[in-house]
Amino acid sequence: MFEIRIICEPDDTDRVTAGLSGAFAAGAVRQYPARDNDRVRLYMTADHRPEPGPWPTPENAYAHAPSMVREIGWTAQTAADKPFGTELGREFWLRKAALLDRIALSDEHDGSPGDASEVATEAARRLIAHDQNGPGNYHGAPYWPEHPATTADPRGYVRQEYAHWAANH
Repeated sequence: MFEIRIICEPDDTDRVTAGLSGAFAAGAVRQYPARDNDRVRLYMTADHRPEPGPWPTPENAYAHAPSMVREIGWTAQTAADKPFGTELGREFWLRKAALLDRIALSDEHDGSPGDASEVATEAARRLIAHDQNGPGNYHGAPYWPEHPATTADPRGYVRQEYAHWAANH
């Protein structure tokens, strides 16, 4: 356990507190005026977050997924039904990324050369960007969109989110 002290502008306290709480298992924040009386001092006890477990395996993540043909149809139909310029929503990006991940896994298993893995990774990054900038309706356990492990393995993030979505949909 350790103590963190931050001196910041009063308008930044919520953002700083949220950032620290996201990075650490943090205690309550104590706030005092800084010596210059223009800024504030924030004190927080914190500890490292426990290391999360591994990503769900593809077998676990996609155990109850519809067939790839059905998902291709759903994805195409959903995209076609939306007026041009309309936001497609998280479910679309999640299911599209999961479909492309499953196609890439199939190609990798078969030893087929191609760009399916690259396309799946880009779709995963699109989902992550949506989750970072959206209303926050992602599962995020154990890895949230900003976690370094998510950046390192975007397709793992897709499997985590899809497994949660499939279990609760």
